[in-house]
Amino acid sequence: MPTTQQAAGGHIVIAGGGLVGASLALALLEGGARARGWRISLVEPHAPGEGFQPSFDARSSALSWGSRQTYQRLGLWTAIAAQAEPITRIHVGEQGRAAATRLSAEEEGVPALGYVVDNAWLGHCLWQRLRAAEGLTWYCPARVERVQAVPGGYHLTLDDGSPLDCDLLVLADGGRSDLRTQLGIHVRRTEYGQSALIANIGLGQPHGGEAFERFTRHGPMALLPLAGQRSALVWTRSPEEIARLQALPDAAFLAELQQTFGYRLGRLRRVGTRYSYPLALHEAEEQVRSHLVVLGNAAHGLHPIAGQGFNLSLRDVMALSETLLGSAAPLGELATLQRYLQRQRDDQALTIGFSDRVTRLFSNAHPLLACGRSLGLLALELCAPARQAFARQAMGLGTRR
Repeated sequence: MPTTQQAAGGHIVIAGGGLVGASLALALLEGGARARGWRISLVEPHAPGEGFQPSFDARSSALSWGSRQTYQRLGLWTAIAAQAEPITRIHVGEQGRAAATRLSAEEEGVPALGYVVDNAWLGHCLWQRLRAAEGLTWYCPARVERVQAVPGGYHLTLDDGSPLDCDLLVLADGGRSDLRTQLGIHVRRTEYGQSALIANIGLGQPHGGEAFERFTRHGPMALLPLAGQRSALVWTRSPEEIARLQALPDAAFLAELQQTFGYRLGRLRRVGTRYSYPLALHEAEEQVRSHLVVLGNAAHGLHPIAGQGFNLSLRDVMALSETLLGSAAPLGELATLQRYLQRQRDDQALTIGFSDRVTRLFSNAHPLLACGRSLGLLALELCAPARQAFARQAMGLGTRR
């Protein structure tokens, strides 16, 4: 494992080389970090594979139209697009009720409302690009074990005992960030009393690029289009129900899913590996300190049903990169980091609020609320400006002018 001496221009350490951390490294390098004399280190415990291996079971992310524009700016979209499935239509409805609203790329004047990409492919594209980058040092596989604030930055100890000093430390090590805990950064957490089951579903007929958001009396579910006549399922139920569904044989699981979702995608023919996890909204009470930024799921975690989490984190990445590169102050200065956070406050508040309200509204079985939901969906369908505002938020453009 290499050792690194702090450069005169400054040293940024990104703890966590997953999708968020790797995207930040790429944004900084593409934005001119080397010209500023900055060096960047990525510390990541899981070594990426040598090649991409397609898998029916691969976990995926929904990239908004805004995220596509970001990766285009970074010169990575052509590579990502080779395995990205466009979302051309979104059907939002409620089980057992006729009212629904439909969003379309054609109405919004774009080729797609968003894209669904296997996480492994997105990571592969990022890592391949970064492997050839100058000004970046990989520490992989490696983990930051201990972190200590020192004058002018942070002193880190890696899991093999190696020391690492930096002017700016970025925590991008996930929602259960141990480093965040070490630094005494508290997290506001709101439990939804639900769990999510995630799996890929083989379809009996082509999905035609259509995504479905279906709200049931037990909780919301989504089916998002994937390459290879598959859809990615996110099924929200009580923890007890999710445990029961996860234990079912494949045929019984598909039969129950079919009964709940219907036949808009034909007969459901296959289910891949089923994953589950409890759902909560969490936000770090501090996202910046002097010489420190908390990013990605370490900063905020959202309900997955609206597909907003990674897209919000990617917007945070770009705002942080642009704020750092646009500042003449020493790297890690608190005033610069506070400007970044102020820039993102409205976006974070709007996106987190949107996700939370949708989750709560469509997870309540009260008859009056159910009636109100139907009227709301009908109003969206009939009122083009309201529908377009909803679409812009779903596309990751809600705070853009």
